[in-house]
Amino acid sequence: MTDRDTAFAEYFAARSGTMRGTAYLLCGDWHRAEDLTQVAFTKLYLAWDRVSRHEALDGYVRQTLFRAFLDERRLGWWHRVRVTDVPLDGATHDGAPDERIAMLAALAHVPARQRAVLILRYWEDLSVEATAALLSCTTGTVKSQAARGLQTLRTHLESSPVRTMRKQT
Repeated sequence: MTDRDTAFAEYFAARSGTMRGTAYLLCGDWHRAEDLTQVAFTKLYLAWDRVSRHEALDGYVRQTLFRAFLDERRLGWWHRVRVTDVPLDGATHDGAPDERIAMLAALAHVPARQRAVLILRYWEDLSVEATAALLSCTTGTVKSQAARGLQTLRTHLESSPVRTMRKQT
């Protein structure tokens, strides 16, 4: 194994789980998240020698991941075929499972571009400017997409069964 391969393997081992989690928030399916993550890391591997600042690798992979997600949605290649309603696997969290499920369900109703903005801004904690640069759009677009995405989330969360049950108790 060359030094290049060793460095890439170490970076992949350290960051692939985080990127897969971000991809899951985008698409809501662990298998598609794995595919998106693989696409992003494959592109990183191919560009490894050209990436001049290795401290900026997270941004490069994140941008590649989001673009792969948006390209997939834009080209109409996506569709989900489920044999059963039972989820195959999932991440563990300390929060209430019913609230997490409600949030993920509401997030699935947010259009892809708005969802990408919400995840970059509020999950990845990027600034408006960094989000705009990553998605190749203006800061005004990021702000408007975030506002629309949050409104869609609120609408779906307010009508979620979890919220309805909590209001009754």
